[in-house]
Amino acid sequence: MKRARMIIDGRAEDGADRFASINPYTGQEWATVPAATPGDVGRAVDAARGAFHETWRTTPGVRRAQLMTALADLLEAHGDALATMESSDNGKVIRETRNQMTFAARNLRFFAGYADKIYGRTVPLDHPGMFDFTRRRPYGVAGIVTAWNSPIALLANKLPAALATGNTVVVKPSEHASVTTCELGLLAAEAGFPPGVVNVVTGDGAVGDALTAHPGIDKISFTGGSATGARVAEAAARRLIPLTLELGGKSPNIVFDDADLDRAIVGAVAGIFAAAGQTCIAGSRLLVHRPIYEQVSEAIVARARAIRLGDPLDPETEMGPVANRPQFDRILALIEAGRDDGATLLTGGHAAEGPGRGLFIQPTVFGDVSPDMRVAAEEIFGPVLSIIPFDDEDEAVRIANATDYGLAAGVWTRDLDRAHRVADRLEAGSIWVNTYRSTAAQAPFGGVKRSGYGRERGEEALAEYTYVQNVMIDYSGSARDPFSIRT
Repeated sequence: MKRARMIIDGRAEDGADRFASINPYTGQEWATVPAATPGDVGRAVDAARGAFHETWRTTPGVRRAQLMTALADLLEAHGDALATMESSDNGKVIRETRNQMTFAARNLRFFAGYADKIYGRTVPLDHPGMFDFTRRRPYGVAGIVTAWNSPIALLANKLPAALATGNTVVVKPSEHASVTTCELGLLAAEAGFPPGVVNVVTGDGAVGDALTAHPGIDKISFTGGSATGARVAEAAARRLIPLTLELGGKSPNIVFDDADLDRAIVGAVAGIFAAAGQTCIAGSRLLVHRPIYEQVSEAIVARARAIRLGDPLDPETEMGPVANRPQFDRILALIEAGRDDGATLLTGGHAAEGPGRGLFIQPTVFGDVSPDMRVAAEEIFGPVLSIIPFDDEDEAVRIANATDYGLAAGVWTRDLDRAHRVADRLEAGSIWVNTYRSTAAQAPFGGVKRSGYGRERGEEALAEYTYVQNVMIDYSGSARDPFSIRT
C-alpha cells in the first residue's frame, strides 16, 4: 500500500485525514492520500510566499536552472517507478506514462535554459536626458491545479515555466490521481530546491477552491473541465489576478480524399483511442471527405475492434480502463445519447469484459453523425469517435468550427496549398497536419473559446508567469513644470 504525503515548506506531511486511491484496473485500493484542510492550504501558501520573498526571487537564474536540471535528472532516474504509479492511479497504459515522464524531464530542461535569459529591453523616448527600460518580473506565488488524466505531464506544462521565471508554487492535483505529484514534490526537495518553493496539497474540489480563492495566490494555472474552469475564472476575477486555463475540447480530425489514408487512419486511431480518449486534445470528431467515407469508416472500425484492452502495466496493452467510476458512467450515458439521437453505432457501445475488475469501455465508433448530435457537440472524454461526412473544403471548415471548443484540430492532405488554407481558417490553438497528438517542449499549447486561454510550453509560457515592469529614468538634471505631465 502506497502512502502518499503532501509537501509543505519542504517537509513531507501525512495530514490529519486520508482517502483511498482506487486502481481502475484492479478495482482495489492501492494507495492512500492526505486530505488537506484549509489550514494546510494556508500553510502551503504562506511557505511559498516566504520562499518567494526570502529566497527564490533573488536566486540567480543560473542556480534556478541547475536545480531544475537536477530535478529533471531525478525524474528520469525514477521514471519507471513513477510511470508504474501513474498507471496504477489512472489506468493509462505504461507505454504512454513512461514517455510522459521523459517528456516532463525534457520540459524542465527546456525552461531551465531560459532561467537566466528572462530579458527586458530598452525603449527609445522622445526627449533627451531620459532613459527607459523594461524587465520581466515574477508574479509571486502560483497556484497550479491539474487533472487526473496525465498528472505529471500536465504539471510539466506549468511548473517549469513558473520556476524558471522566479515564481514559487502550490500544486493541487486531482483527488483521482495524486500520488505521482506528491512524489515529484519529494524529488524537488531531494534536488535541493529551497523549502517552500515547491509545495503540494491534496484533496477534493474543496481544496482546489481554497487554493484558488486564497488571498496569497498571485497567479492561477488550471487544467480541467470547462465548467470548473469557469468557476476558477470567477475566483481569479474577484481578486483580479492573472489566470491560465487549459480546458476541454471537441477537436476535429479532418481527412481529405487526397490524404495518405494509411497514415490518416493511424492518426485517427491515435487521436481518440490512445489514453482511452481521456485527453483534452482527443480527435473525437472525425470529418471524412464523402468519396472516401465508407473506406475510412470500415478501416477505423476494423482497427477499433482489434485494440488490445488489458492491464495498463503490460507493455502490450493498447488501451486501459477508464480512470474512475464517475467518468465511466458519464461515457456510457453519452453513448446511449448517441443511439437515441439516431447515430449509427458501427462498433462498441458497451462496457467491455476486460481482464481484472477494470472499468473498461469498448472502443466505440458512431457513423452518420450530424454536427448537432450530443456525441458530436459534447466533450465525452472517453473512447468514443463520431465520424461526420463532408462534401467540400468549405463544409469541412464550417463543421470543424461549429463547436464551443477550440483546443486542437488535425488536417490530413497531400495538397500543401489546401493544408495552409484549411489551417488558416480553423479556430483552434493547435493544428496538426498529417500527424495527430504530437507534442514538443518548444511548441506552445493552449486553446480558444471554451477551451481556455493562455499558453503553456514554448517561449510563450514565460509571459504567463511574468509581468512587464517599466523603469523610466530622468538623468537630464533639468527642472520641469510640476503641474503638467511630461510626454
